[in-house]
Amino acid sequence: MQQEIQLTREVSAIQIPSGDSLTLPAGTAVFITQRLGGTYTVATTQGLARISSQDADALGVDPAEEQKKQETAAKLKDAPLEEQVWAQLKGVYDPEIPVDIVNLGLVYDCSLEEEDGKTVVAVKMTLTAPGCGMGPVIAADAQAKIMTIDGIDDARVELVWDPAWNQEMISEEGKMKLGMI
Repeated sequence: MQQEIQLTREVSAIQIPSGDSLTLPAGTAVFITQRLGGTYTVATTQGLARISSQDADALGVDPAEEQKKQETAAKLKDAPLEEQVWAQLKGVYDPEIPVDIVNLGLVYDCSLEEEDGKTVVAVKMTLTAPGCGMGPVIAADAQAKIMTIDGIDDARVELVWDPAWNQEMISEEGKMKLGMI
């Protein structure tokens, strides 16, 4: 059973699925429904909202999770840049689905290019539904995670709709997490 949490301070959040910004006042009762990719999906009386990791303390979340992410990043530090990019993309989640965007099959292309002596990552990804208001937020999450990699000068994440996404694009790992196999 989920435990009700009272926010210890005011936090900025993003309403799901519209993608609109909202402020949740201190004392707001929430239930964490998902903790993936460094963000938290919470149920409130106003519906679902996404809270970023920088506001995890307002949820009473232990910063040990952040430490674990940093340790994983340190292990990848010496890996090839492309491998590091894919690892970061596996840390991006649709707040309504407990599977990362790579295993959901949402990332269609990821390439590293040299432009004027700078390393640029170009990602083409889609969403499970074209009308999803969280699309720009998910794309921004992907870009922000890629930009944390040393040696990457720019990241461009483009939302594309062709081909249309379908459940066959979900990886075996993703299907297992979703109970599809």
